[in-house]
Amino acid sequence: MSAEKTPAETRRGVENQVSFKHQSEFSSLKINGERLWSRLGELGEIGSYMDERTAMQGVRRLALTDSEIEGRNLVVKWMLDQNLTVTIDPIGNVYARRKGRDETLAPVMMGSHIDSVGTAGRFDGCLGVIGGLEVLATLDDNNVTTDRPLVVAFFTDEEGVRFGTDMLGSATAVGRLPLEDALSLKDRDGVSVADELARHNQSGDAPWLFEEKPHAYVECHIEQGPVLLTENYQLGVVTGVQGISWWRIKIGGAAAHAGCTPMSSRRDSGLALSLMRTEMHKLTERIPGLLCNFGLLSTTPGLTNVIPDTASGTIDLRHPDEAQLQEAERQMREIIAESLDAASCELIELVQTARTAPVLFHEEIVNAVESEIRRNGVPTRRIVSGAGHDAQELASIVPSGMVFVRGQNDGVSHSPRELSTLEDCQAGVQVTLQVVCGLSVA
Repeated sequence: MSAEKTPAETRRGVENQVSFKHQSEFSSLKINGERLWSRLGELGEIGSYMDERTAMQGVRRLALTDSEIEGRNLVVKWMLDQNLTVTIDPIGNVYARRKGRDETLAPVMMGSHIDSVGTAGRFDGCLGVIGGLEVLATLDDNNVTTDRPLVVAFFTDEEGVRFGTDMLGSATAVGRLPLEDALSLKDRDGVSVADELARHNQSGDAPWLFEEKPHAYVECHIEQGPVLLTENYQLGVVTGVQGISWWRIKIGGAAAHAGCTPMSSRRDSGLALSLMRTEMHKLTERIPGLLCNFGLLSTTPGLTNVIPDTASGTIDLRHPDEAQLQEAERQMREIIAESLDAASCELIELVQTARTAPVLFHEEIVNAVESEIRRNGVPTRRIVSGAGHDAQELASIVPSGMVFVRGQNDGVSHSPRELSTLEDCQAGVQVTLQVVCGLSVA
């Protein structure tokens, strides 16, 4: 794929005019928390497994696998049951539209994703999608028609676990990632995105979002961190998303007998990778706020008594400041060179697989989220998201914002321990309802 060029500065999102108009009639509407919770539970059963480490039920629903398709089918059924018009674009993003009073107006959109990492909980992404459907169901229950149409979307492979590029569907929809590049991405088994879209009949002809832009985008999401829980805030006002830089590295050494080769004579690719990992950890201490993870590590031939001739890994760098993220990328290259030299190894491959600049959400929507949370009497604070979201991609073409819902169990996510409560999820979706309706006023 062709990675995005490193931006010169933090993306502030689009400067499009968007206005929020608080309407008391929308504040009086109350979402059905039990319906929301029931649907979260039902979707969470698809791709579920029992995790031995935590003794808790987790979710494994990687993008475009059979289990994710089963989840898609369930969500689409709910969409159709609500008499929504459902369409799908060429990368498999699904859109459900509720008519507005004036169909010529651009819609207000909600959404997220339903794919998961390999060891997930039931809230990440799903809350935004099912919460959006709950917003529309609540309007139906009360016979309310908004001025603008409303749309709920779920995007293909937000996690990037299977095909190596996060926000795959939304990045393609907004025009950052060319369709040909997206379709050609392959998983570890050599299966491409195009193959899976065709196998599951998940490629449609709905227009791209950059061709027919929504009026605004709002995403409700579990925090995926401990800040709100630790500081006792039920909801968070998300001001932006930190930048993300993903890399794939492959190192060459020399296979040799582990019992017969002196330590001083070895070209150990595994050692080179270990040195990199250690030094990159030290880098996070020198650059405050920097996060670094070596997620996928492997060596070949992978035998106990053979020094590995190749070592491969993935590197995940994150920082809320673009200049600092660029500095981390620069120092990473120096660390790689020094580690290779120390282990007498060579660099076979270093590829940037994903790059998104830090994003600041639209001020009007940030303020709207904050005002509606406070209007509901809910404790809140402003917060920058440490995780990537489809909202950061949408922010490049349309005014966007997010509502964070407090997590439990130390706020952990990407784990079966990921947990929120009915009350907190209900509060987050209630605010989403009020914000979306206020943005929909013509």
